[in-house]
Amino acid sequence: MQSARKIGCAFTLLLILCSTVQAGPLRDRFMERMQNRQDTSANSSEANDEAGSELSDMGGGNAQSCADWSKKVKRLGRLLGDKAAGPPPDQANIAYGPSALEKLDVFYAKTNTQNSAQSAPMIVMVHGGGWCVGDKSMSGVVANKVARWTPKGFVFVSVNYPMVAEGANALAQADYIAKAVAYIQSHAAQWGGDGKKVILMGHSAGAHLISLVNADARIRDANRMQPVLGAISLDAGAIDVVKQMPNVYSFLKVRYQEAFGNTEAEWIAASPYHQLRAGAAPWLGVCSTQRKDKPCDQAQAYAEKSTAMGIAAQTLPQAKGHGGLNKDLGLENDYTRQVERFMAGLNAEVARLLQ
Repeated sequence: MQSARKIGCAFTLLLILCSTVQAGPLRDRFMERMQNRQDTSANSSEANDEAGSELSDMGGGNAQSCADWSKKVKRLGRLLGDKAAGPPPDQANIAYGPSALEKLDVFYAKTNTQNSAQSAPMIVMVHGGGWCVGDKSMSGVVANKVARWTPKGFVFVSVNYPMVAEGANALAQADYIAKAVAYIQSHAAQWGGDGKKVILMGHSAGAHLISLVNADARIRDANRMQPVLGAISLDAGAIDVVKQMPNVYSFLKVRYQEAFGNTEAEWIAASPYHQLRAGAAPWLGVCSTQRKDKPCDQAQAYAEKSTAMGIAAQTLPQAKGHGGLNKDLGLENDYTRQVERFMAGLNAEVARLLQ
């Protein structure tokens, strides 16, 4: 924080100095570079918040493209080693498709067995990472959630999916998520789960993806995905992509362009707000009140549009950082209890397990 204040003060001083310099291309380039540095510094707390949970889900630093960011994340991953990984799953790296990243991990319900006559509700988790990086096994993605919900009788599934570097933009990634959910639904009984009682959950980019899959019936139908109980969006990277693109943090702009393209038509196609259709499951939009791009405004607009269409939806603003909304979920706190109240309203069996 102190270093951020020093950079901010230096930036202010430079603004004063530069105001006396004749305007021109050189000064404009200098001002733009200093603004970018200030933006990155101002949001470094969010980037640092992520480092121990999802290997810098918000990005930060000077990495610009997905390729640059991926290199940075791999270096950080080597430094953290096993410290970044969550608990070992009961079934690891189950393939739901042919590509290397079409894999999922399954954690069995601890109050149930595979051979039990009663099938357990399922939570399907989609990691974040700006559509560029991230992994299903990261501690912030799974640790506290698995520790909270598998003892209560839920099967927990964490999903990987191809990244931008593998040629999958955000819209294509939504197809992979719908494909994974369809696979989980059809194979649920093998893990003691009930494919008709699935709750979608995702963080950041993953929150955008599960929201888009939940909103757009065409994506679900194309991948033969069956209805789900509900969707929990944890501080989505974008709910209204058209509104988000001009307001993206400067250090994330290139990555958002790689994920969503450069035209409004592309943004609309991948925007949960614009693709919302009848048949969407109830939706909870958890959002950070600390982010400068104001994700709660988009979440509220989406909830209002859903309600007007007869689709249950609500927001849950939280005074937590972007990473905290992911890794703190599952801890014994009011935040977790509020999310569980939403879950309990989706299904009687879910409500019974959460009592």
